[in-house]
Amino acid sequence: MKALASVNSDLRKFPLEYTRNIGIVAHIDAGKTTTTERILYYTGVVHKIGEVHEGAATTDWMEQERERGITITSAAITCSWINQGGIFPKIEQRINLIDTPGHVDFTAEVERSLRVLDGAVGVFCAVAGVQPQSETVWRQMNKYKVPRVAFINKMDRMGADYYSAINSIREKLGANAHPLFLPIGSGEDFDGLIDLVRKVAYQYQKSDNNELCFIEVEVPISLQKTTEKYRTELIEALSDFSDDLAEDYLDGNEILEEDLQKVIRNATLSLDFIGVIPGSAFKNKGIQMLLDAVVDYLPSPLEVAPMNGFETDQKKVDIYADDSKKVTGLAFKLANDSFVGKLIFFRVYTGVLKKGSMLYNPRTQKKERISRLMVMHANDRKDIDTAFSGDICALVGARDVATGDTLCDPSLSVNLEPPTFPEPVISMSVEPNTTADQDKLALGLKRLSEEDPTFKVSSNAETGQTIIGGMGELHLEIICDRLFREFKVEATAGRPQIAYRETISSPSVGIGKFIRQSGGRGQYGHAEIKLTPLERGAGFIFENQIIGGAIPKEFIQPTKQGIVESSKMGILAGYPVVDFKVELVFGSFHEVDSSEMAFKMAGIFAMKDALKKANPEMLEPIMKAVVETPNEYQGDLMGDLNRRRGQIQGTESKGKFYSIEAHVPLETMFGYATDVRSLSRGRASYSMEPSHFETVPANILRKIQERAGIQPVNT
Repeated sequence: MKALASVNSDLRKFPLEYTRNIGIVAHIDAGKTTTTERILYYTGVVHKIGEVHEGAATTDWMEQERERGITITSAAITCSWINQGGIFPKIEQRINLIDTPGHVDFTAEVERSLRVLDGAVGVFCAVAGVQPQSETVWRQMNKYKVPRVAFINKMDRMGADYYSAINSIREKLGANAHPLFLPIGSGEDFDGLIDLVRKVAYQYQKSDNNELCFIEVEVPISLQKTTEKYRTELIEALSDFSDDLAEDYLDGNEILEEDLQKVIRNATLSLDFIGVIPGSAFKNKGIQMLLDAVVDYLPSPLEVAPMNGFETDQKKVDIYADDSKKVTGLAFKLANDSFVGKLIFFRVYTGVLKKGSMLYNPRTQKKERISRLMVMHANDRKDIDTAFSGDICALVGARDVATGDTLCDPSLSVNLEPPTFPEPVISMSVEPNTTADQDKLALGLKRLSEEDPTFKVSSNAETGQTIIGGMGELHLEIICDRLFREFKVEATAGRPQIAYRETISSPSVGIGKFIRQSGGRGQYGHAEIKLTPLERGAGFIFENQIIGGAIPKEFIQPTKQGIVESSKMGILAGYPVVDFKVELVFGSFHEVDSSEMAFKMAGIFAMKDALKKANPEMLEPIMKAVVETPNEYQGDLMGDLNRRRGQIQGTESKGKFYSIEAHVPLETMFGYATDVRSLSRGRASYSMEPSHFETVPANILRKIQERAGIQPVNT
């Protein structure tokens, strides 16, 4: 790390070492937004707590979020906190916080948020422990190497089990998780925490003005043995990260709290240790301790690995947080604002960005002027003149910017590694009701697709219909609702359709010839290819095996373009072909009649010829569904999943509840939310996320072909 004075601008209010960029991530309904709301209250950002169930949470500002009680879009908030005593001096520290969605349909919001965050708080339910979407966001945090702490929420609920929740983090997530605090009681009796580092307890009680506050007391006698046991386990686990701590522990020396905190911090930053804190966000307990942990144990922008960047010649460069360098940052999210137009959420990685600056976009090779700079408070905003390295801000004025674009100083040309997003698994048609709605629909779809990288818009060439694709039924439902409310579009949506794929199961060869003679100059293209299946998820590989100039170099690329174009519409039912390798092995040309267009057509014909001989297969998306139900409805729900062509992967008993995990075709899961409530009298819940693709059974394939009006292919 550089000397701190050299990386911090004199204009800064909050030095880099006192800045935290964190996200709140979890399974749906684990309490992320409630936790965020309490953080805003205790940091003084809001003076009245807004409840999710009342539709009043600060970060759930969209109408659709408040109606459904869920988070749909990640909201950025800036607050500050003075830690209550730790390895840092008692100094005000800035926390840039992003509350992310928990529903799998909006996983792109989590993905792009984690891409620009330095640390995270994983929220878990004390009753349910690790839930399916918890595993997904955990993998996303591992992907971007995000240090984290865990907050076991809902300790006030009946059946809360702190130690069982920690064990589920260890077993299901493979995490080295250890408590930093112990709860005093659980359920209705949860009224305090024990600090294992300081060996003190915090007891909650009502103050004179009926506000809940805590006082520092000695550890209750009944919990002293438990405290010593877990403190010893914590020190033993941390000894793996510090030889000095291990030596003091083995020698029986007293271990100072500040030394222990430093080791916890280093262990957390190494990604190999997870500190755990219990609490109840709804009952306002444990939030101050969580904020202290964020400041004490999660990294500043100076302590994370450098960001990978690539210059125009593909030379790799490391981007560090440093105010003295030229500006480089990542546009990680776009939003449409009714007052200021396009808002670009921007993480400044290095340099100082000023209002009115000119930035360069290497993707478009254009310069963009930044007319306004803002810090966000959910859907409210505050204008600022300057943003520093490590800051998360919003830009106004840039026009041609997409999610994942790098914006840098005009004297640079650096591309930062963008976030990656999954492909849509479901689609449906949407048609304007009147001619007047047509333009509004096009504008609305354009803006929504700019905002959301997992939302795709296309046109069916045969029917002329507009097709929208997304990550699930709820995703498309929200899109249609926003079209109606925000863009005032009256439109009719069709039944959701599955994003099937086609692939091949055996090698084949294909010959394509395009020969036309019409009196003058003709057309001549001839290409022969070898088609080979690849494993699931491998994508498309093209290899040029032409030797001896059988096809001139200038016609290789058009031939490839023809192959790619042909693969976008398979021969079974017109769905894209995936996971195959094409080798261009032979061909011929005519010195006068050959052209790029002729070889592109030859590539199309060769690909279609090869597909017919390669035993094509239809693939359908398979969902991982987890149903949690009272024991008495377990049999009915398992039988229903079997009827939907589901394969039960495992079951787990959780007291009076039962958890069923199954792989089920997406095609059979439409309307499942209603059915699962009906079968369990409203007491069961479920979650679902994309798992993999599998071959469609022959009888289902015939139905798909009938719906598409396609005659079965004789393969």
